[in-house]
Amino acid sequence: MDTFEKVEILGRSAQYDLCGEACGTDAARKKDDLGRWIYPAVLPDGQRVAMLKVLLSNACQKDCYYCANRASRDFQRVSFAPEELARAFDQMHRKGLVEGLFLSSGVCGEAGRAMDQMITTVELVRKRYAFPGYIHLKILPGASLTHVERAVQLATRVSVNLEAPNAERLARIAPRKDFVNLLQPMHWAKGLIEASGGRLVPAGQTTQFVVGAANESDREILTTTARLYQEIGLARAYFSAFQPVADTPLEDHPPTPPLREHRLYQSDWLLRQYDFTFEELIFDEAGNLPCEADPKMMWAKVHPERFPIEVNRASREELLRVPGLGPRSVARILRLRRQGTFHTLTDLKKVGAVASRAAPFILLDGKRPPHQMSLW
Repeated sequence: MDTFEKVEILGRSAQYDLCGEACGTDAARKKDDLGRWIYPAVLPDGQRVAMLKVLLSNACQKDCYYCANRASRDFQRVSFAPEELARAFDQMHRKGLVEGLFLSSGVCGEAGRAMDQMITTVELVRKRYAFPGYIHLKILPGASLTHVERAVQLATRVSVNLEAPNAERLARIAPRKDFVNLLQPMHWAKGLIEASGGRLVPAGQTTQFVVGAANESDREILTTTARLYQEIGLARAYFSAFQPVADTPLEDHPPTPPLREHRLYQSDWLLRQYDFTFEELIFDEAGNLPCEADPKMMWAKVHPERFPIEVNRASREELLRVPGLGPRSVARILRLRRQGTFHTLTDLKKVGAVASRAAPFILLDGKRPPHQMSLW
């Protein structure tokens, strides 16, 4: 089989493994002139890069109920030799088609052998082809400490897919995986990163959850996410709304609405960028995030005692709690109010705020701005 036919097949097989904003959707990816899938990825500094996202092999001994690459599913299995994939990536990079690499793989045979081949691929890309750029390397279930040590030496970012928020939920969708064993490489990576003073894996480590496959609640997912931020310094979590795949045990399981995935990302953003704590998130009786409004608006609605706040005097922490104000607009407010006073909603719009959302919760120079209360 032609090398670039393999890139097409194994790029398609990699689409369920998120590496950047909306990477799992057809709308967020493009084909180059040779028909190979290339994905956009957002780096920690906000820079966007074109990423070749590919599996080394879609052959897998795991039989996860949700996965298109599961062992019991009947479809074409394809694998790269490390030298073959490294050479293909170098060719694409030299042509200006890609700027980074996301590499994962199915686990065929021993996990150690699959990790050896992935690491060999990245070593070739780094050393033989002298690629200095962004590489996201997946750490597979069953990887050893030695594999993790080499992975963090080579990659810009590493990740372990937990897929479910706890052992009970994981057993429902991936009975051949052990939740505690999945967590172990993440703790190893944390220790190695800290020992290097942050020199290794500058983009940190991430994880992914398949949302809705195990009938878990949003509370369960975000409980684990918040704990990982505290315990292992997770850079971020990704949430993939479950979509049923034909010829899998969950092919008749209802798909997860995209809005649920969106609400999880909004809540995660509050934890990472807005100084919210997990305890401040609002859940319904079933433990899920309400659909009728975003998590920040929900918090503001149940805390009327915190509003209105005076934009010209409020602290950064107070301003970040206002719907319609984000980290960038708040930074601009703090900078510009040293030079003058904010009087109108137009003044807020000029700093990038969504003034109509902020209006019910603020004062501008002691006055309530005109607004219409939203019905969610």
